[in-house]
Parts: sequence; structure tokens; C-alpha cells
Amino acid sequence: MKKVCLVLGAGAGIGGHVAQKFASENYHAVLCRRSDQEGLDRLVDGINSSGGSASGHLLNAAQDDTIETLIADVEENTGPIHTILFNLGAQIGNRSLEETSFKAFELGWRMATFALFRLAKAALPHMAGRGEGCLLVTSATAAMRGNAGQHSHAAAMGGRRMLCQTLNAEYAAKGIHVAHIVVDGAVDAPDTLGKMLGAELFQKLRETRGLEKDGLLLPAEMAETYFHLAHQHRSAWTHELDLRAHSDLAWWNHAP
Repeated sequence: MKKVCLVLGAGAGIGGHVAQKFASENYHAVLCRRSDQEGLDRLVDGINSSGGSASGHLLNAAQDDTIETLIADVEENTGPIHTILFNLGAQIGNRSLEETSFKAFELGWRMATFALFRLAKAALPHMAGRGEGCLLVTSATAAMRGNAGQHSHAAAMGGRRMLCQTLNAEYAAKGIHVAHIVVDGAVDAPDTLGKMLGAELFQKLRETRGLEKDGLLLPAEMAETYFHLAHQHRSAWTHELDLRAHSDLAWWNHAP
């Protein structure tokens, strides 16, 4: 039975490419996303048709018991989960304090922090029982720095970062590698940045900064780093790193 790489937040960008990478390395990839059955099927079919092994689930991580039921089902019916990529976003856009409703603020926390807590509570005991496993958590610059208009996102991502630290403190000695990956820049991803900007502006950005200029983070290249993290020797684990395109300033060099 193949080891499983479980991806929560499997769009056509980071999540989908990480699933493809692990599947190419003899994992069974389980891809989960909130909506778009057609897009999910396209990713799963692409992996299977290229000789990999994959399956997919539509999953609303904000709903009660969905994550817990998924973990139990995969462990029982698919295979042992070796690596989990928690790739759920929680960006609601720039909103002033007055424009940020209680509901919007809480939704950011539910997606970015509470869903990760639920995932860890359901999955890490299985990994600990086997003495191995890896939890890869995609994060954002907002986890490191809070900007105006980012009340929900920064609070949620800051919580995500601290939760990764507490999980590492409790589970590293049990053989579980927890890695917090700060994506410090724009990703060339049609399902996220593309939808946020719209097709025309997204293509213009790709032409001015991306493509052969390598000024946008490329999901296929990022997937190589994710795979490396999941296979580091335990004597030299990385807990936190950041990824950005070569031409971007790091978050600490930007003016607030």
C-alpha cells in the first residue's frame, strides 16, 4: 500500500503541483478542495493519466466534522498518511477596521487556524503511532507582519504560525516534522491570484513580471521545496522558511 500525501487546498497552483510531485515519487495523492468538481477532476485525471495515483474530494473545511471524517476515511480506506499539505487560504482582501465584520474576521480564523488545529488533532496521532510523518503548512507574509487593511488575514496567519510552533514542540520528538512555509510574494497560480485579479490583469502581470522573467513564484518549482522538506533527515529538519522570486524584496525590507 502506497504512502499518502493529503493536500487540503488543491487548486491549480501550489496544492495541485505538490500533489503532482508527490504522486510522481510513488505516493498516492489525495486532493481536496472546497468547490469546482470539474477542476478537481482535471487535476486528479492528469496525475492518473501520467502514471501516478490520485483521488479527490470536495471538502468544506469550515464545516463541522468534515476534516475529521476525511482523515478517518483516508487512513482506513486509502493508506497511511505520511505527508499533509495544509494549503487553505484565508485572504479576504484589504478592508479597514470599520469594514471588517465579525463574521469576516472569524472566518479568517476558522480557515487559517482552527481548521489547522482540527486537522492536526485528527491526523497527528496516527502519524505519531507510526513514528513518522510530515505536516507542511503554507503560510503568508501576513504571518510575519501585519499591514493596514489586513486585520483578519494577519491575525489568522499569525495564529497559524504560532500553532505550527506548538505542534512542532509537542510532536517533533515523536517523529513528526512540522514545517511553516512563508510564501512571500505573488504566485503564478490561476486559481488564486488569477481569480483575484481577473484573467486580463493576471495575464498582464505574467507578461510584465512572470514567464521567462521568473518574477512570480512558480508552483512547480515550489513543489520541489515542499517535497524536499518532507524528506529531510530528522537530524536537520527545517521548521520555517520563506519563498520568493529572485527579483522581489523580502518582507523585512519593505516599508510598512
